[in-house]
Amino acid sequence: MPEAIVALGEGKRIVGRLRFESDGRRQHSQFEYDAAWLAAEDRFALAPGLPLREGSHFSSGKDDKRSALPGCFADAAPDSWGRALMTKALGGGLSEFDYLVLSDDRTRQGALRFLGEDMEPLSDLTPPIPRLVELERLRTLAQRFERDPSGAEEEARDLAGVAGSLGGARPKANVEGDGHLWIAKFTSAQDTKPVERAEVATLKLARMCGLRVADARLELRDSDSPIALIRRFDRRGDTRIPYISARTALDWQGEEGGFYTDIAEVIRQISSKPVEDLHELWRRIVFTILVSNKDDHLKNHGFIYAGGDRWRLSPAFDINPSPSRHRVLETGIIQGGSFDASLEIALEACEFFDVKRDKARQIAHDVATTLSGNWRRAMQEEGMTGDEARLYQDAFEHSECARALGM
Repeated sequence: MPEAIVALGEGKRIVGRLRFESDGRRQHSQFEYDAAWLAAEDRFALAPGLPLREGSHFSSGKDDKRSALPGCFADAAPDSWGRALMTKALGGGLSEFDYLVLSDDRTRQGALRFLGEDMEPLSDLTPPIPRLVELERLRTLAQRFERDPSGAEEEARDLAGVAGSLGGARPKANVEGDGHLWIAKFTSAQDTKPVERAEVATLKLARMCGLRVADARLELRDSDSPIALIRRFDRRGDTRIPYISARTALDWQGEEGGFYTDIAEVIRQISSKPVEDLHELWRRIVFTILVSNKDDHLKNHGFIYAGGDRWRLSPAFDINPSPSRHRVLETGIIQGGSFDASLEIALEACEFFDVKRDKARQIAHDVATTLSGNWRRAMQEEGMTGDEARLYQDAFEHSECARALGM
């Protein structure tokens, strides 16, 4: 039965032990907090679904292999892009435990570390973390792997290490520069629009609209395949900050989407500043509707540890405008309701987020005014041509935006 010591941060503070078992079709895990951690004054639960107590917490991948690990560990494991690289670099037949512990320890999301009995990381992919000056080389490797995954074994091993535990299916890598760790997002071979330019522009628009967002900038701006750089907010210098996704915070199971009102309830339970986080989340709902973001699933919202067994809503990230006639959200607004990207539903729900109706209407109007006056210029400032910006027009100019402007 493979197992790992679970530790936190650069100091490798032991938190517990994770054991894993696979019988071919089914995978199971068992996590147990360390007695010294349970007795410590500064202890905290790694996630709401892993309360502090003696004894084992069990997870089973009976219906979904990824449920074989508790959510906070699944958050620290690679997603589609990283898994494809690891499978190519290390061979098939990897278990959920393998994906978790063999991915790069230095760039792993959050503060969790998975160690052997010698207290050294179990990770098997540890090339040097590349610098910003190596972005063109990384972009070339990613393009080669996308074009021919079956023949790109060397590229896969290089990229699998630096991809770490990053989520999503798009090509990306971790890089160091300016004293920070960054996520480098590459243009995909499947792209029909300037996705990287749009994401950086939209994050900057989000900040203009009063949201807390991850720092973002564009590199190789004048090339036909620019790279979006998103600064990692789970690092402060060499310090690793614990992080959990909203999916983990809700202890959400299954593939169907969750609801913003459920996230609001979790904020009330775990946030160190619940009112601020509730107001922030409601503004994000409005922004998501008005920019036609269709990438707002539960793993694209998260919490960073704030000390004292409390968490804070993390900066916003992965906001991607997507023009579409079918205006739907990945995360519904009101528990049990529809997934329509509807300002009316958002206004109905505003008091779940401690926002009064009049204030909610004012926020919606202000966000829409900022977007309508700035979205086109923001896209062009990131290097889009007028024709490319027009590809996004329907994402920013639609009936919900007109409704908000009229409030």
